[in-house]
Amino acid sequence: MSSPRRITLKDLAQHLGVSTASVSNAFNRPDQLSPKLREHILSEARRLGYRGPDAKARSLRTGRSQIVAVVLAESLTYSLNDAVASELLSGIAEVLDAHGHTLLLLSGRQDVSQMPGSSSIADGFIIYGLMPSLLLLDELPLPGQRPLVAVDFDLEGQPTVHVDDEPACHAIADHALATPPRRPAVINLRLTRHPCNARIAPDQELLPADRTITRSRLAGFHRAFAEHGIDPATVPMWNIEENTFDVCAPVIAEILDLPHEQRPDLLLCMSDRIALTVVTLAEQRGLRIPEDLRITGFDGIAEGQYRSPRLTTVRQDSVEKGRVAARMILGLEPMESRRLTTELLVGETCP
Repeated sequence: MSSPRRITLKDLAQHLGVSTASVSNAFNRPDQLSPKLREHILSEARRLGYRGPDAKARSLRTGRSQIVAVVLAESLTYSLNDAVASELLSGIAEVLDAHGHTLLLLSGRQDVSQMPGSSSIADGFIIYGLMPSLLLLDELPLPGQRPLVAVDFDLEGQPTVHVDDEPACHAIADHALATPPRRPAVINLRLTRHPCNARIAPDQELLPADRTITRSRLAGFHRAFAEHGIDPATVPMWNIEENTFDVCAPVIAEILDLPHEQRPDLLLCMSDRIALTVVTLAEQRGLRIPEDLRITGFDGIAEGQYRSPRLTTVRQDSVEKGRVAARMILGLEPMESRRLTTELLVGETCP
């Protein structure tokens, strides 16, 4: 016995007494229909088992799939739980939803062979963060074929979306150094070429500036140190491999458990997650903030501004960063590199 024929877009349009364009718009361009008509079309589609226009067929017919792929440097689980990455994805999704496009999430941690087939018909790609390997990007249909925008990551010849990392870190370090510290230190995020979840040794090779925004942030710190008469080479640095509490905690515990005369009294942290982990572990040890230890972060995530003591940090608008990247991919903004401004938020951890 043959299986029942699958309902088509044309069938649904005839059943509803509307044009095929109206059905297509209900799925792909909701701004073109009244909310009432769109909901009527979608509810009938669900009842009849119609799941929407076939992406591959549409791609063959129009040359566009209305799929935009975001390649994340980390795993999907990590990215969806990370406050900064999730805000970026929210901004991207907002623009894609408004213009009838679908968001496809890919992880740079996946093997190329594991990539879903739909990635091959994506209309464009947004590359986010420091890729563990550039081999994946070599396998994607990129420049010359599909538009590509890199976010917090540089790819030669491609437009990028960054925030003003170097001046932002100079500003927050300049603020912190206005009260001269005895033992300043820096906690970096993914700065070393080889994995290092510990103090950075003098002979440790660092990633080049075009591979990680950490180098720009460090340059801002170093400029402020020099202006305040501190030799940057004398400031100890630690490296964190992953921006999570569990990975940060052992490194920070090592710092805070140093003898009093060696323990830093100012920690410039490359992320709010690192800084908040410092706050938590310092409080567990009975250290007073900011009297015994001053702390700064970077990102401006909500958690750092709602808890006490409130974090001194740099706020970046990650949602807007996502919007800008998505608008560029859809041709709503020029494909030109953008650098967004940030805001210094002075809290109680480093008044």
